[in-house]
Amino acid sequence: MKRGFYTIMAAQFFSSLADNALFVVAVELLRQSGAPSWQPAALVPMFALFYVVLAPFVGALADARPKGNVMFISNAIKVVGCLMMLFGSHPLLSYAIVGLGAAAYSPAKYGILTELLPSSQLVKANGWIEGLTIASIILGVLLGGQLVGASISSNLLSLDFPLLETGIDTPAESAISCLIFVYILAAWFNTRIPLTGVAMRPMPGNKLALLPDFWRCNIALWQDKLGQISLSTTTLFWGVSGNLRYIVLAWSAAALGYSTTQASSLVGVVAIGTAVGAVLASMRMRLDQATSLMPLGIGMGLLVILMNFIDNVWVAAPFLILLGGLGGFLVVPMNALLQHRGHNLMGAGRSIAVQNFNEQTCILVLGGCYSLSTALGVSAFGAITAFGVVVAGFMWIIQRWHAHNCIHHKDKLEELLKIARSDQGH
Repeated sequence: MKRGFYTIMAAQFFSSLADNALFVVAVELLRQSGAPSWQPAALVPMFALFYVVLAPFVGALADARPKGNVMFISNAIKVVGCLMMLFGSHPLLSYAIVGLGAAAYSPAKYGILTELLPSSQLVKANGWIEGLTIASIILGVLLGGQLVGASISSNLLSLDFPLLETGIDTPAESAISCLIFVYILAAWFNTRIPLTGVAMRPMPGNKLALLPDFWRCNIALWQDKLGQISLSTTTLFWGVSGNLRYIVLAWSAAALGYSTTQASSLVGVVAIGTAVGAVLASMRMRLDQATSLMPLGIGMGLLVILMNFIDNVWVAAPFLILLGGLGGFLVVPMNALLQHRGHNLMGAGRSIAVQNFNEQTCILVLGGCYSLSTALGVSAFGAITAFGVVVAGFMWIIQRWHAHNCIHHKDKLEELLKIARSDQGH
């Protein structure tokens, strides 16, 4: 791997670390303020909001400017969201602003991989990026839980700065202050990302002209016989995974009686399994083998339902590792295949923006449904059952869709897979 790849990994790690720690801090902030139960659940769809709204524009922005520069600006926006939360803005609004930064960050983060590396290294690079992202989720969730815990927060709040009145009086506020510096560290790494030499694609003067262009790119991926399968799989996976982060927190409280700090450790356990699965997939799978893994998605959905029958942490931990491992092993090859098809069809930035639009729309819809069901009194156990049925059912439909393509478009699929194998051999 080129040296610039490791700089990208470092920048991604610290930015994602802060995102996930801030999520736990925001949950605790809402609980301490006595907010209605639907508001913590709404943090996930609020984070996804700008991914959906700005999808037609952020992909073109990532293709129009050096991607390291775009990632730097995105981290600066996240710092603004942190400061808003620190100085009294509603956590839902503040976390949405952090989501705005993340929405701009993602097309640049993934798009630069196709510019910096040959396609033969895309699965491996995605495995490392996803594995590192999952590691940052693990450590970020744990960090957020510990920062709002009694031990560390009391030490942070006891710090005294002469001649400076910070106004930081609660565990959540001290945690947010620490996370601002993590975002700043990520921004510094962004400044060290090398230029790739790829020609920029200027944005049009009339930004609304990007809407039909984005729509054409969206249609192009959904009409591509491999793009539609990989896009539907990753959309479903991330839609469920994005909300599962909060559902595990709620399930830990209901089934095990855990506090936010204790429950955050189990979210990290799921992420450990996903990281292991992602790394294994990067070592063993090729682009042209990605579509053979769809039965793992069905199994993952069925395992989610079994969570309802677990009330012991010693059973829960290995179970959640297995659950995460299946997801990680499935999504990395699918993600790489989707990037490969998108890069060939429309360019890296636009492709990732289309992917984000679909995945975050799924997160937004499922998260909105979960928040609504919470407001209506549905238990965490009922939500888990619904999510499991959704995953298993839709993965079965996607598998049948691919089988139909194999029957009616066999020559086209063989041609696309041949291109993938050929590119990997270069």
